[in-house]
Amino acid sequence: MSMHSIDRAFDEIRFGDGRTLNLRSLQPTALQATALCERWLRERQVQGVSEALVITGRGNNSLEGYSPVREAIVRLLPSLRRRNVIAGYAEHTPGSFVVNFAPLTALFEVPRRRREKAPEPTRPPTLKALDPETVHQLRDLAVMSLAVLGVQSPTRGQLEDEMLRQFAALSAALPDNGDREALLQQALMRAAEEYEAE
Repeated sequence: MSMHSIDRAFDEIRFGDGRTLNLRSLQPTALQATALCERWLRERQVQGVSEALVITGRGNNSLEGYSPVREAIVRLLPSLRRRNVIAGYAEHTPGSFVVNFAPLTALFEVPRRRREKAPEPTRPPTLKALDPETVHQLRDLAVMSLAVLGVQSPTRGQLEDEMLRQFAALSAALPDNGDREALLQQALMRAAEEYEAE
């Protein structure tokens, strides 16, 4: 068994399929790889994953001798760190990166930058279509979030603004398929647990 096979076996044990994004096997363009990787990493953050492996390839078989996909991911990762999706990253091999995720509550602390657009919510910014339990969880989380900021008795407007902000931040990271509201409730519960642990 070669060292390459042994390293791959250790990676499979450490990360498994659910925490490995193999862009090399998908062969996307650099633009497609950026969008796919960002979406995938945001979904893993909402799921509460602590670390993941992103395989880009080195570009050895490309005409130019370098990987445009790898270069695109190298540009994406610092942006995701600034936006509190990931806490850090490191080159694992010349064709892969290990990514460590930021706490879910860090999404609510992201400073706005002119060059980077905030993720668009996938639903209109209204809470009327949500299940009452989801709205209740959003309200509780908004109260915790505002308390961390020193707002002990928020006004109705402050509370609603915070609920919409959290809804937008979390819903942008949910997958397009499956029971999105159930996944949102799980994310809200995870974020509340993070606030309680502080």
